[in-house]
Amino acid sequence: MTKLYQKSEITFAILWIVIYAVGMGTLQNNFGLDSVWHMLGLIVISAAIFLFVKKNGLMEKYGLAGWAKNSRAMLWFIPLWVLSCVNLFSGFQPDDPVPGLIYAAISMAFVGFAEELIFRGFLFKAMLKDGNVKAAVIVSSVTFGMGHIMNLFTGHDLIPTLTQVIFAVAMGFVFTLVFYKSGSLLPGILAHSFIDVTSVLASDEGSELVNLIVHIAVIVVSAAYCLYLGKRVETPAINRADTKKEDPA
Repeated sequence: MTKLYQKSEITFAILWIVIYAVGMGTLQNNFGLDSVWHMLGLIVISAAIFLFVKKNGLMEKYGLAGWAKNSRAMLWFIPLWVLSCVNLFSGFQPDDPVPGLIYAAISMAFVGFAEELIFRGFLFKAMLKDGNVKAAVIVSSVTFGMGHIMNLFTGHDLIPTLTQVIFAVAMGFVFTLVFYKSGSLLPGILAHSFIDVTSVLASDEGSELVNLIVHIAVIVVSAAYCLYLGKRVETPAINRADTKKEDPA
């Protein structure tokens, strides 16, 4: 893995996307989201990613070395925390009995960690090396969102899946801009994990009108926060270093 990473970070990121999608998709199809095997699979993948980053001295590069130093400029991430509460609007009504519910909740917590490292860490930072910030943001965000189409192959209906894809793309842009402008992946990991854990606990009985209003609000808040971050917040040195090709100065 280290040799591949040194040779091509893009190829390394794509490999991890494939490993994650195929591995977790297979476990979910065969055992279910609420199985101990699905939970263990996510723990193993998350541990492998973390150990690679730690062993190779990449904690700062991938935003795991500490909290953002420019939290005030980031509006203390308040828009991110508001967006992370989206599942709470439907109320709580877990479908899975214990211990399956516990397995599913733990799994979702690790999903946030693994996906942020893969899409915001490996993929986004690899593309930044080419100096095209816009392309890196778009590809990382859209790839993350489109990956949720895989839910169609795990028994989910078309319309809810497409709705989830739209939501994931919007949140993908927020997560990516938050990482790019703060230099820390920790806020994104916490928010992402909270969204996924509450999705397991949330009720599926919300009205279509409420769901529509919530998703429109998510898109509006996401767009406004991303515009603010892009225009008003200075990029930290750790991320500027990867985009020096874009600025001849």
